[in-house]
Amino acid sequence: MNYKIVDLNQWERGELFQFYIDKMRIVMSLTVDVDVAPLAAFAKKSGLKFYSLMIWVVSKVVNSHEEFKYSWDAEGNLIQWDVLSPSYADFHKEDENFTKMVTPFSEDLFEFHSRFVQDRKTYRNVRAVVENQPKNFFDVSCLPWVRYRHFDVHVFDEGKFLAPVITWGKYEEEHGKLVMPLTMNIHHAVADGFHLSRFFKEVQRRIDSFR
Repeated sequence: MNYKIVDLNQWERGELFQFYIDKMRIVMSLTVDVDVAPLAAFAKKSGLKFYSLMIWVVSKVVNSHEEFKYSWDAEGNLIQWDVLSPSYADFHKEDENFTKMVTPFSEDLFEFHSRFVQDRKTYRNVRAVVENQPKNFFDVSCLPWVRYRHFDVHVFDEGKFLAPVITWGKYEEEHGKLVMPLTMNIHHAVADGFHLSRFFKEVQRRIDSFR
């Protein structure tokens, strides 16, 4: 869990960042349909959880780009993490509550899945946000009960939460594809529409690689 302090005077985005933090705190939200058929087929064939596979896919893309890895240290300095891990919800059907936890990201899919399974087992009786979680996280959630057209999550802090908030819904068959809505929220101080668009394209490309 390492990071570097960002020098705004040396950062090519420094002035834009300062504008959106000081004068116009905007969070952008975009929902795009993705075809998850290759990933669903791989999950069925390999016996792995689709949920963990999808978390790994978005984590892989998030960690491929600097704009998604910004945060603040305890002294209020802008920092950039070397890696982010997903903070996700484990839903419990029996009482309709959930556990919120962070599983450390791994570039190795099977290693990450193993960690995911173990963490769900370890905290299966917790109905809260697991304490003492690492600070280098981004947020992931899932609404597998509905195929939505748009979904927006508002983080009610001081308008300075910089990490991505990623959500997806139910996938449904459509014209030979399994179409699923995928949403990202990101602070405009660190990213633009270009970066949002690239995220969705790379997620689809990575999913397609499972064919």
